[in-house]
Amino acid sequence: MPDSLMYQQDNFVVLETNQPEQFLTASELLEKLKIVLQKINYQDLPPDLHKFNSVEAKAQYLIDTSCELDIGPGEYLQWYAVRLEK
Repeated sequence: MPDSLMYQQDNFVVLETNQPEQFLTASELLEKLKIVLQKINYQDLPPDLHKFNSVEAKAQYLIDTSCELDIGPGEYLQWYAVRLEK
């Protein structure tokens, strides 16, 4: 039986254009994604995000189902769950 620790997503490494890598908690990543999503035009969002009414729901959906968001030509935002302790 798999260890439940394998499925915990408490910390993330975030990679962003022209920025050093950052380590964020799940709540910090949620806030970052909310800010980024508010800056993106509705029609430029991935189609699967259109079904959500709130920015928070969109951000949580991205955390749960994706590891990147297209934020414009030549730019990127990626996040990966990491385990920081043994």
